[in-house]
Amino acid sequence: MLPDPPVPGAPPEQWWPPIALTAPWLSENAARYDLLHVHFGLESFSPDDLRAGIDAARQAGHPVVFTVHDLDNPQIVDQEPYRALLDVIVPAADRLVTLTPSAAAEIERRWGRTSLVLAHPTLLDDAAAPVGEDDPVREDDPVRVGIHLRDLRPNIDAERAVHAAVDAVRMRDGAGRPVEVEVLLNERVRDERVAERVLAAASGQTAVRVQRTPYLDDAEVEAWLGGLDLFVLPYRHGTHSGWVELCYDLGVRVAGTDVGHIRAQHPSEFHVVDLDDPRTLADAVTWAGDARHPSSPVGDRLASRRAERREERLSVRDAHARLYADAIAGVPA
Repeated sequence: MLPDPPVPGAPPEQWWPPIALTAPWLSENAARYDLLHVHFGLESFSPDDLRAGIDAARQAGHPVVFTVHDLDNPQIVDQEPYRALLDVIVPAADRLVTLTPSAAAEIERRWGRTSLVLAHPTLLDDAAAPVGEDDPVREDDPVRVGIHLRDLRPNIDAERAVHAAVDAVRMRDGAGRPVEVEVLLNERVRDERVAERVLAAASGQTAVRVQRTPYLDDAEVEAWLGGLDLFVLPYRHGTHSGWVELCYDLGVRVAGTDVGHIRAQHPSEFHVVDLDDPRTLADAVTWAGDARHPSSPVGDRLASRRAERREERLSVRDAHARLYADAIAGVPA
């Protein structure tokens, strides 16, 4: 894969709208690539700009592949501009890929296009060992629940999530193992007023703590998640989730709202909750705590899972290679 062109005068990791999806770059660099595979970044363009980029790749004789991660964009509230972009690229792409059968069914229903369903591969490095897999669990250990509100992007229902956590802990008071809920919130957020309400929602609580932190890198996220029994995804809308994949890698169960196709990624380890009904979250806490009972062979299960996920990653890579070869050769989808 070609590296993203650097931003002139900016630090190496500086994000910018993906120039490799613009018509001038795709035309001027036609000899440098054989196929254009789009994953994210559509919202940086207008429908006309996106159409021009696809046309430039086609005019250069190169096929276009689009992986439909998002049918709803988690970064925005009004989805109509994003849907207009999907209406450009989904019908136009030579090949479509998505992560779950249910998302493929929605794509076929909305656009009459079939998609190749490929699971999201593991997010762990081959050498990584999930944190805590060998730590013994005792009967009186608390059930550890985590919620990461990040920078309060639009699809995160932050305040309701904290209120639900407070009520769920209260409902479970005296029922088996104690519960500890850690809520992480970035120091820099999109709406400081919402951050203040989140802090107020947990004020005076001993079992639900809100902590503001700098942006966590991948290793820090893995270390934090690996110490949990349950991770909560309080989404208003969304389609798929990388957090679900990482939790699956780490053997951490997930409780989340029933939006998009997130629970279809790993349904056996996903518990649907309703943030307006804290009993559902209390039930999820019990479900996750039972899975990490002292008698549960956590280490053996995670070792087996890591081996399976490594094999899956190889099969996903092979499937992409075949997809690219067929698209370049003009084999009908």
